[in-house]
Amino acid sequence: MSFFRRVGTFFLDFVETVVIALAIFVIAYLFLFQPHQVRGSSMYPNFHDGDYLLTDKISYRLNQPKRGDVVVFVAPKNEEYEYIKRIIGIPGDTVSITEDDRVKINNEILNETYLPSDFKTFSGSFLEAGKTLNVPQEEYFVLGDNRNHSSDSREWGFVPRKNIIGKAWFKYWPVSQMGLVSSQKQETSNQ
Repeated sequence: MSFFRRVGTFFLDFVETVVIALAIFVIAYLFLFQPHQVRGSSMYPNFHDGDYLLTDKISYRLNQPKRGDVVVFVAPKNEEYEYIKRIIGIPGDTVSITEDDRVKINNEILNETYLPSDFKTFSGSFLEAGKTLNVPQEEYFVLGDNRNHSSDSREWGFVPRKNIIGKAWFKYWPVSQMGLVSSQKQETSNQ
């Protein structure tokens, strides 16, 4: 085999490998997983500014989002942005904030074990103190974990199901905190 033929064969094999790798990447990116970067402090202490996550885009094609899931979605008021928040209220729930700044779901206090005990949840312009909201079908009530520094459903309302990109699935940066993102089971109590 001549030198030029070997170089040509090598080049064609290389191009074929690159095309296949790109095709696999595009399919995975469009249909399975998408990288996202956390921007800001709205999810502190569980996620920090600059953390990188993989968002699972297939789970919600098979199942409905659940209370406690951390989701990435297109911002309802500005579709140029994608937000990361935690689902607090699912379709059919009632949501309110108590006088002592705690979240109530279906008239029971939400026990949020993923937050420090001194975190407070203040009302906003959409969910005012003493007001109870009914979560409509195909919509979700979401909050940032860092309630004092989060623009969320308390201010701008519900997130339509169609805006949800996927569920935060895997934190890959920083490496020291690499691991699966678990949904937090949320319990309510009559307190």
